[in-house]
Amino acid sequence: MAAGFLRELGGDLVEVRSAGTQPGDRVNPVAVDAMAEVGIDISQNFPHRLTDDAVKASDYVITMGCGDACPYFPGKTYLDWPLNDPAGQGLEAVRPIRDEIRELVANLVDEIKASS
Repeated sequence: MAAGFLRELGGDLVEVRSAGTQPGDRVNPVAVDAMAEVGIDISQNFPHRLTDDAVKASDYVITMGCGDACPYFPGKTYLDWPLNDPAGQGLEAVRPIRDEIRELVANLVDEIKASS
């Protein structure tokens, strides 16, 4: 969901990479439905494993509670967003998570614009 919002709100300002330390085999279908409700299609996305190379190529690294499992490289801006996990949740529970992610992403985009 964060990658979908970042693509939408960041436009050409950002290059989005999305990955996880323990990615599933598909994007959560409830997350797909929740994003479709706000006009963002993430149905063609698929999970990627987080690699050192992806972190090295990034200016910002946004984590969602991966702790020591996330690679760390000096000089990157790291932000940890403590969010509820939408896995196994119904649409009613995922909507507030989606909305919180949108707010966090919007704030990040504002920060990136201010530093450009």
